[in-house]
Amino acid sequence: MKLVEPPSCSSASTIVFIGKNRRGNWIAREQNGLYGGLFVNRAQALKYALFENGHHPETIVELSREIELDIGGKFRIAETVPIAAP
Repeated sequence: MKLVEPPSCSSASTIVFIGKNRRGNWIAREQNGLYGGLFVNRAQALKYALFENGHHPETIVELSREIELDIGGKFRIAETVPIAAP
C-alpha cells in the first residue's frame, strides 16, 4: 500500500501561482504562502499545484514574471544563533 500525504488546502478557491524564479527553476506557491515547492520543470510544478488544491485547474495561475518561494520569512539566516562547539 502506498502512503500519500493529503492535500494541504481544503478550499477550492485557493489560488496557486506557478512560474519561474530568477534562476530559472519552477515554483508553485499558494497565494498566502501556506504551501509551495521548487521543481525542475513546469509539469511537476503543475502536478503539485493540482494535488494540493484538490484538482481545481481553474485556480492555478501561471505567471509570466518571476516568482520566488517565500516560506513565510519567520526563519532568516541572519537571525540564527550559532551553536557552540563542545
